[in-house]
Amino acid sequence: MTTSQPAVAIPLSGPGFQQSSAELYAEMRRSHGPVAPVLLDGDVPAWLVIGYRELQYVVTNPETFGRDSRRWNAWDRVPPDWPLLPLLAHQPTMMFAEGAEHRRRSEALDEALGAVDQFDLGARAQQVADRLIDAFAGSGEADLITQYADGVPLPVVTRMIGVPEAETADLVHDVYQTHAAGEGANEAYARVRDKVRNLVAARRRDPGPDVTSRLLAHPAGLADEEITEDLLHLMNAGQLPTAYWIGNTLRLMLTDDRFAMTLSGGRRSVGQALNEVLWEDTPTQNFPGRFAAHDLQLGGSRIRKGDLLILGLAAANQDPLVRPVPQASTGNQAYLSFSHGEHRCPYAAQEIAKVIAEAAIEVLLDRLPDVSLSVPAEELAWRPSPLFRGLAALPVRFTPTA
Repeated sequence: MTTSQPAVAIPLSGPGFQQSSAELYAEMRRSHGPVAPVLLDGDVPAWLVIGYRELQYVVTNPETFGRDSRRWNAWDRVPPDWPLLPLLAHQPTMMFAEGAEHRRRSEALDEALGAVDQFDLGARAQQVADRLIDAFAGSGEADLITQYADGVPLPVVTRMIGVPEAETADLVHDVYQTHAAGEGANEAYARVRDKVRNLVAARRRDPGPDVTSRLLAHPAGLADEEITEDLLHLMNAGQLPTAYWIGNTLRLMLTDDRFAMTLSGGRRSVGQALNEVLWEDTPTQNFPGRFAAHDLQLGGSRIRKGDLLILGLAAANQDPLVRPVPQASTGNQAYLSFSHGEHRCPYAAQEIAKVIAEAAIEVLLDRLPDVSLSVPAEELAWRPSPLFRGLAALPVRFTPTA
């Protein structure tokens, strides 16, 4: 293996990183510039691209920075139980596809998602949100992460792709069990795959007004297994970042006077709060990866062929070269929170996530207008992840309702 990782590589983990990741990114920038050497779990080396312009360069030059992880020169450092393996091991999804193959599949998904009725989507999100609130509204207290934000996106997404109402609960349960990565996770994932494969077969026989049917009918001529893999990826990508977006926005609105959570003031500021979170506390902080096609220089660092580059989306959003005044640009949408270039999150998927998140927050404002934190804001803790930023819990109190 050949890499150019120096001894001063910074671990992308630990309590300090979780609680004060912005400070760590700023220190990386001071010490290393726009491309910093980092260590992933097990001291596996990588580069974190934290410069806004450098990150844009990486994601808009796929010939130089490929998406196929089989190029990686550090596979000999990766144990079989490595926690990041599910995100980096090559899979037959469009996420790892390149060139014409990626364009064929991504264009089909873009168009299938773009045809989603956002009015119906919002109504479904409101129904899910109401049902979750019904379960704790009478108690006067709740954890808005585990009891609310975590539970909103996936039931909406599964119905969007065409899962029948009667099968939604079982599928959602299995996906959650897969994410928990505990005992039974592998069996749960096998059940999820089988259910999605059966959904694709059923929709090929009997199409409906859903994403799966539109993928099957697309001129790209996608195979059933291709659609199965891309739907699995869509469900995973639609759950965690959207749930964290909801939770991080609720935190902002509960802790910042500019976004006071009241019925009169909160509704007007939901969109602004969602946008600010994407700049300041984006759910997807760092995303793997890109793999250098040849030796090169990037941001003053010497990158070797096959080196892994992690997209530092959160750090790039804070780059002082493009944002010299913090929070000054939160009104625009030039953030890199959904990445950029051909492998970005599809524009239609971004809109779908926003509809779900906005509906979840507005329903909460309507139902629990006096909700407030039940612990000091400084006691809120973040879940341990080098890639995502989401709260472990958001305990609140409110006037109980029937």
